[in-house]
Amino acid sequence: MLGTAWDYQDHPEEFLARLEALAARGIAVCNPPEIVRWNGDKKYLQDLSARGAVTVPTLWHDDVGRGEIAAALAHFGTDRVVVKRQVGAGGLGQHSFRVDDLPAADWRMGHAAMIQPFLPAVVEEGEFTFVFIDGEFSHGVHKQAAPGEYRIQSLYGGWESDYTPAPADLARAQAVVAALPFDNPLYCRIDMARLPGGELAVMEAEMIEPYLYPEQGPGMGAALAAVIARRLA
Repeated sequence: MLGTAWDYQDHPEEFLARLEALAARGIAVCNPPEIVRWNGDKKYLQDLSARGAVTVPTLWHDDVGRGEIAAALAHFGTDRVVVKRQVGAGGLGQHSFRVDDLPAADWRMGHAAMIQPFLPAVVEEGEFTFVFIDGEFSHGVHKQAAPGEYRIQSLYGGWESDYTPAPADLARAQAVVAALPFDNPLYCRIDMARLPGGELAVMEAEMIEPYLYPEQGPGMGAALAAVIARRLA
């Protein structure tokens, strides 16, 4: 099982090569290398969208500078955007720019990047996480950012609490799992935020080494163990 590979985004091919070497020896890798390869680049959101999942509007670039930021602000008709690495984790290397606070003329992201409109609901309501074990909903988490911050990770002062999703919101998350182009992964974490129209959109579908929030899902360990035992049998 993949544990705390927190730097895989900086060495993606080396990481995948190690996983594929394990699988070639007949070792069961969870989640398996083919899922990790698909999930490692956030362009997988294009696949999910094509298969019917609601996603956050996104522009994709090999690199991003001031010109691409300005064009994205105009494209989305918004005054603020968020720029993320296509291969990244934990909000590291993420930026947010406003129409009156653009980066310097010579600034470059330096990575393949994605640009999305800033969603006010992220700071007003927070983000929602749905944890699935073998395709079955395990538990929900409500994540909120610290005052003055928009990133919800604890690294930036964010915090989590228990969350029991409304049926309509859970259905949105289940639709994302149903849109995955492979059978149920052992574990899957769907992170979502609300669009201005009120519906939840998937921000990330994490299947590499996501934190699964056991504090909010005390029954998760037993459920995970049962699925592992069943698969090994």
